Amino acid sequence: MKKLIPVNEPLLDGNEKKYLLECIDSGWISSEGPFVHEFEEKFAKYIGRKHAISVTNGTAAIDASIEALGITHGDEVIMPAFTIISCVNQIIRNGAVPVLIDSDPDTWNMNVKDIENKITKKTKAILVVHIYGLPVDIDPILDIAKKYNLSILEDAAEVHGQTYKQKLCGNFGDISTFSFYPNKHITTGEGGMILTDDDRLAEKCRSLRNLCFQENNRFVHESLGWNLRLTNIQAALGLAQLERIEEFILKKRKIGQSYTELLKDINLYQLPVSKTEFSSNIYWVFGIVLKDNKKFNAKSAMRYLQQKGIGTRPFFCPMNMQPVLLNKGLFKDEKYPNAENLYENGFYVPSGMALKKQQIEDVASALIEMAAE
Repeated sequence: MKKLIPVNEPLLDGNEKKYLLECIDSGWISSEGPFVHEFEEKFAKYIGRKHAISVTNGTAAIDASIEALGITHGDEVIMPAFTIISCVNQIIRNGAVPVLIDSDPDTWNMNVKDIENKITKKTKAILVVHIYGLPVDIDPILDIAKKYNLSILEDAAEVHGQTYKQKLCGNFGDISTFSFYPNKHITTGEGGMILTDDDRLAEKCRSLRNLCFQENNRFVHESLGWNLRLTNIQAALGLAQLERIEEFILKKRKIGQSYTELLKDINLYQLPVSKTEFSSNIYWVFGIVLKDNKKFNAKSAMRYLQQKGIGTRPFFCPMNMQPVLLNKGLFKDEKYPNAENLYENGFYVPSGMALKKQQIEDVASALIEMAAE
């Protein structure tokens, strides 16, 4: 087998080493170090929000946000069927009810036209998840939220630097969240960020990430929180990465455009939408959906590519197919055919920051060979 082309490899050749050495030399390696505040301040300024609260990962950002929004037992939260399970965890733990929306078959985002029909008197919030590099059409959702007095939690984990109608994603939720996992446009290894313009929500999130310590009575607790603090070392990485965000966006778009050009004539594959009326794809990953085909599904295609030395990852398993959720009695007999098709026939190929031109061509060649079979 050839040496595997990894599905992701980050670029860490900027100021990362310099800033990490500053952490070591100064002894500031914990969450009390100065890079944490600087990263929060500069990330908030970059996105255009008043508050940025760093946390340990994107899942923690969503968990704390759901808690801060006061989503509790019996509340309903509208969310996409097609997303990572992180989005539903705290909804379930708080006794709230996830209400699912199927995917748009072209953009793979939640189908905005289906949202209003799912609203009831119990609906508390809409969880908007931008999928794989294209933003959700957010304006209609903002109108719906205003009409029904609903909160919006915006998961922007996969769209660092992406815009919706020239405004950066991360600006549209009452609370918005980011992930800095290594496969994201910028990474801290593990890490996340909560953004909001609401002073009360920001204060609540800062408390929740720090065990709800009280300022004048530290070890007496009136609320339960978590230890979700980002370290100075992680923030140093994040700051160095943030300095190069525009470079990284251009690189990701070039990767996506290269794949699209090489594969445009292969009828077997549905490729990512390159642009919509409100945005151009930022290609967090380069996803492929197999069209009607009896020989390959996503799993067999990924095995084929593995033998060719190509790393891949499957698409998300929809919420209505998750055993842990079905075992809790959720989504009985519910079907979301577009989301289910994406899971059955979708996967993504190497598209990390360190990917080289020759590797893109090798991946495309393997995909063309597979299509020929």
